[in-house]
Amino acid sequence: MIEANAFPGPPQPNKTGLRRSLLAVRSGLTSDDIAAAEAALARRALELPELAGARTVAAYVSVGSEPGTRALLDALRARGVRVLLPVLLPDNDLDWAFYQGADRLVRASKGLLEPDGERLGPDAVTGADAVLLPGLAVDDRGLRLGRGGGSYDRVLARLERAGADPARVVLLYDDEVVARVPEEPHDHPVHAVVTPGGVRRFG
Repeated sequence: MIEANAFPGPPQPNKTGLRRSLLAVRSGLTSDDIAAAEAALARRALELPELAGARTVAAYVSVGSEPGTRALLDALRARGVRVLLPVLLPDNDLDWAFYQGADRLVRASKGLLEPDGERLGPDAVTGADAVLLPGLAVDDRGLRLGRGGGSYDRVLARLERAGADPARVVLLYDDEVVARVPEEPHDHPVHAVVTPGGVRRFG
């Protein structure tokens, strides 16, 4: 576990500094590191009770040095799970479409890969049994540090407004579970974090 005060600066670093430090570590990962972590993450996540009984899972396609999701997406689809993937809108909100296989993903803005199928609307996520969230870190309280675009803050707020309470799970590398991330009033804690080394639950 990375202690938050291991990063330069005050005991509770600001979000920008913490993001920069975490992204620098990710940038040093080799393709073999990323592939091994992806396989381990898929195994761990598929054992989660929250995913074992899920009919619909909202997920995302990992890119670059992000903890890999593609093996997990294919495994969920093979189980017969309906997998929703995000489509970034111009205002940074997210629409959704079903995952229909890697050959149905297209390049989009900001280096993302998105499904090419029918758009289901931003509220489609409220029908998911579990939501897999990207992030850079999760702390001891289950608070997630994202990349700062605000897209998933909107998703979490939309779930709350709808009275939906799907399992909220973040996929990370082992050293991205930290002591503290800076907290803001709109932050929503997650239920669990999955890393190649194991699963940690909150609340």
